[in-house]
Amino acid sequence: MHSHPNTDLADRWSRLRGEKPALRIRDAAATLGVSEAELVALGVGKTATPLTADWRGILNDMPGVGRVMCLTRNEHCVHERHGRFEEVDVKGPHGIVLGADIDLRLFLGSWKHGFAVREPLKQGERLSLQFFDGAGEAVHKIYATEETDRPAFDALVARYTAPTLPDLKIVARASDTTDRPDGEIDLDGLRTAWRAMKDTHEFFGMLGKFKVGRVQALRLVGEDLARELPVRTLRAAFEAAAADGTPIMVFVGSHGCIQIHTGPVKRLVDVHGWFNVLDPDFNLHLRDAGVARVFSVRKPTEDGVVTSLEAFDAHNRNILLMFGARKPGKPELEDWRAIVANVEKQAAS
Repeated sequence: MHSHPNTDLADRWSRLRGEKPALRIRDAAATLGVSEAELVALGVGKTATPLTADWRGILNDMPGVGRVMCLTRNEHCVHERHGRFEEVDVKGPHGIVLGADIDLRLFLGSWKHGFAVREPLKQGERLSLQFFDGAGEAVHKIYATEETDRPAFDALVARYTAPTLPDLKIVARASDTTDRPDGEIDLDGLRTAWRAMKDTHEFFGMLGKFKVGRVQALRLVGEDLARELPVRTLRAAFEAAAADGTPIMVFVGSHGCIQIHTGPVKRLVDVHGWFNVLDPDFNLHLRDAGVARVFSVRKPTEDGVVTSLEAFDAHNRNILLMFGARKPGKPELEDWRAIVANVEKQAAS
């Protein structure tokens, strides 16, 4: 008799947790050669409840549960933000959550599976909503905290519980597209279009129009618009912002969500190869070894030039973006521009 494959996986996971109790579930899934969604689904009936795929309904009901912690991550960076859902606007596959604390851009076409998860802790349990894409990778998680209205959170879970476990079809992710050779890029056209931008949101369309990869464009466009810097300058910028209280924006994206922190950062801590921001309402965990390239980038807009620091991994995937705190219609903070100019100067020396 062969054991059920799920039983086998559950046993392997249980052993792995015994050996490495602090291992994050995403890393456990990678170690076991499965997706995170498959590990979560093992808990159905015990620690996990499948949710109906009414992402719009769930998101529209989130303001009623009070303060929560939202978590969005990619392979090398985890972004955790406390706050309440304020304005929620979901139109078809696109959603926006706007508020002083919870600020999300949602790409719901990628959201395929959802679970309410109860993880037992030494004291009580940790309750969350966890959403996954077709490859079984987490796109977004929402955690109940001490300040959450628990009855409202439980009622929301009850309202969106799926009658049966949906079929967890895990589909391999399409491989990254390869950049065209540098020589085939219309550089003059790219520079002209770049300098004519009126809004940072035009950037992706421009890359598509010139069929140029994002890092490729940053490499080629010229130092007046984008400059490659040593990877340590990312940390130097965080340290400078923390030292003088300059409010910044930190964007971290998964395959289905971009999560944004706006405000100062204060407590910066290094732990075992991770660089962390550990503030009451904002935590960031950045894997040092993941950051392969950092660029300072200048994009023209109607409000003047917008400056960012952009970090990428060895596969040219974006890890995080950092800007000065800014509202549309307002020019960029001079303090932030000074920080970027300063880290550029240190890099050149």
